[in-house]
Amino acid sequence: MNIFVGSLPFSVKETELKEFFEEYGEVTSVKIITDKFSGRSKGFGFIEMSDDESAQKAINELNGAEIGGRKIVVNKAEEKKEGSRPPRGDYRGGNGGGGGPRGGNGGGGGYNREGGNRRF
Repeated sequence: MNIFVGSLPFSVKETELKEFFEEYGEVTSVKIITDKFSGRSKGFGFIEMSDDESAQKAINELNGAEIGGRKIVVNKAEEKKEGSRPPRGDYRGGNGGGGGPRGGNGGGGGYNREGGNRRF
C-alpha cells in the first residue's frame, strides 16, 4: 500500500521516516518530495509498505503523531489521475483575453479594435 505523509518537518530525512514506519511492518520504499531547484523538502512524502494490514495500522496510529515538533498527516495515497493537473504555461485566463494592452496571443482588449470590420 502507498501511504501519503504530510506536514513533515523540512529537516526530516528518508532514513528517519523509514525507521518511524518500520515499527509497523516492512517498508519497501520511502520518498520525500523535494523542490527541483533548491533540493529542499516540500514537507511531504510517500511510504510504500508491502502488507496492507500493516500499512493500515501505521496510518491509524501515526496520523496526528509528532515528528520534530510537528503533527504529521498520514493517510492512504490516492492514485494520480491522468489529466488531473492543469496544463502548464498558459496563464492568460479564459476567452482569449489577457496578455497585456494589445491582447497578447488571444485577442481581447487592445488598441484600435474595430470588432474585426477592418478594411484594407
